Amino acid sequence: MTDVPTPKLATRGLTHRFKIDAQAEPLTVLKDINLSIEPGRFVSLIGESGCGKSTLLRIMSGLLPSSEGETLHDGRRVTEIDSKLGFVFQQDAVFPWLTVEGNIEYGPKARGVAKAERARLVEHWSAQVGLSKFRKAYPKHLSGGMRKRVDLARVYANSPDVLLMDEPFSALDVQTKHVMQQVVLDLWSETGNTVVFVTHDLDEAVFLSDVVVVLAARPGRVASIIRVDIDRPRNESMRVSDAFVAVKRGLWSAMQDARAMSGN
Repeated sequence: MTDVPTPKLATRGLTHRFKIDAQAEPLTVLKDINLSIEPGRFVSLIGESGCGKSTLLRIMSGLLPSSEGETLHDGRRVTEIDSKLGFVFQQDAVFPWLTVEGNIEYGPKARGVAKAERARLVEHWSAQVGLSKFRKAYPKHLSGGMRKRVDLARVYANSPDVLLMDEPFSALDVQTKHVMQQVVLDLWSETGNTVVFVTHDLDEAVFLSDVVVVLAARPGRVASIIRVDIDRPRNESMRVSDAFVAVKRGLWSAMQDARAMSGN
């Protein structure tokens, strides 16, 4: 009998409620979310607005406690923020008063990492995201795509084994978004991290993912899980392949089914 590996990240009976005001009944945002994410997988969460994708990601990261249930990281309950659970926000999270290298070394410096090791991390991760020539630049001098590169380098400098990304490219133009998707895939391939990625974009979900979790809304719950059986490594030409279009069509259909479930 083959042993089943411990999921890198899992949720068990995860439910979340909050009060809109003191007089109203609590609103159930997420209900009974059960997910098991294998080590090294790239998993996307997709669903219509209001289905709780970002809330689920924040609970997974330890940024927000759940009302019921639990999140497990390597079998241990997540109860607080942990550098092993890296988070990339939708909005720019770079510190404007720090240079690129200052942003990248911020986490390691706060954790007491030695100066020589911080310098190595800055050199490595600035190169990996294509910012070696911009290490002394401040965020105000960088484009939106370059600031996202700083975000990625800063998170990776903390050596996470799980990366949680909340629609990180939604504000970028299509061409820059496609470039950044390839950057993310290259980093994922290099590090072997587990990634959980929130998106509204079906094309993005198919291009990046091994698995897409489709959520229904009101309350947010798992409607279906779609496996993306497209060869890796992936490149731009694959976006118009028959295999890509077929998976995207199946995902679109699953989204329609989830929308029909919403409110029930």
